[in-house]
Amino acid sequence: MNIAFVNLIGTGKFGGGEKWMVTAAAELTKKGHNVRIIGKSGSKLIDHALACNVTCFGIGRLEKITGLYLFSLARMIRSGKIDVLVCNLNTDVGTAGFIAKLLKTPVILARHGILMFGTKKYRYKLYSRQILDGIITNSNTIKAAYAQYEWIPPEFVKVIYNGLVVPEKIEPIDFSARYPGKKIIYSAGRLAGQKGFNYLIDAAAILLKNRNDLVFVISGEGKLDEELKKQAKEKGVAGCIAFEGFTPDIYPYLGGCDLFVLASLFEGMPNVVMEAMAVEKPVVATDVNGARELMMDGKTGFIVPPRDPQALAYAIGRLLDDPVLRSEFGQNGMRRVQENFTIPKMVENLERYFQEMLREKASQKA
Repeated sequence: MNIAFVNLIGTGKFGGGEKWMVTAAAELTKKGHNVRIIGKSGSKLIDHALACNVTCFGIGRLEKITGLYLFSLARMIRSGKIDVLVCNLNTDVGTAGFIAKLLKTPVILARHGILMFGTKKYRYKLYSRQILDGIITNSNTIKAAYAQYEWIPPEFVKVIYNGLVVPEKIEPIDFSARYPGKKIIYSAGRLAGQKGFNYLIDAAAILLKNRNDLVFVISGEGKLDEELKKQAKEKGVAGCIAFEGFTPDIYPYLGGCDLFVLASLFEGMPNVVMEAMAVEKPVVATDVNGARELMMDGKTGFIVPPRDPQALAYAIGRLLDDPVLRSEFGQNGMRRVQENFTIPKMVENLERYFQEMLREKASQKA
């Protein structure tokens, strides 16, 4: 198959959706398919894809949609004789998806790691029914949310769970050298409101009122960087919270920490939780999309309500004070990932879905 992934996200952004796209493209390439990623020239997405030996086509760093912008997209899509086009953002559907439709690309899909349709229903109805042939998502929670739109039939949304590549060898960070006698709570993600780091800092302040054996380590960059550091200082916990900035490889941090925390307000299927479970780390996560499909509450970690620092602090404290429970949860989590969330399984399901969609479209033309 000739497959193209389109993701025209900003040049400096790289999150779970971009990581999924690079992984899917790299693995489908290994299976013999002709795969390309179309993104913005000089973007982190393109850099990561090239590092994974994925063929890339970069469009100029144009922030506004212009005739040249659309012409470049059309040239890239036409030159690849694409069978399946997978769009990321809604703007990708409205530009590359629309062009692909005009060029009679057989199958046009969107891949949504979070709910991408908002209140402008007629616009999204146009996207979904006039341009797209289907939507791929990574959780049944999101599929159920789309079912509330009367124009989206159940079969239009396909759930394909994320897979995970775990390095064969991980060199854990020796946090004991940096923070002697301390237990390490680790979290990672964009420093944006969605990720709930302000609630994690509040939870840290609650815990640190009665103990001095904790350090919270946070990997990530984003627009709330200074605001979060200011909050930590105002709460009197700045000395116990380490902001690590952008971390391209979080596995050494996961390997060296005592537990992982996800404080998000909403997610799709949180890959970072899967990564923590894969290296036998217990997880405290907020009850967001995908958490209950990925985790087993009370067996691989604890699931707590979003925006609740007290609940977050209680769950963290309970795990930190029970090494036997941490070990048990960690082992359960690793087994769950190995049984349900591997890259070969994800790619097999993705490949099968593409083939099914191509056969369905061919039968409609016959």
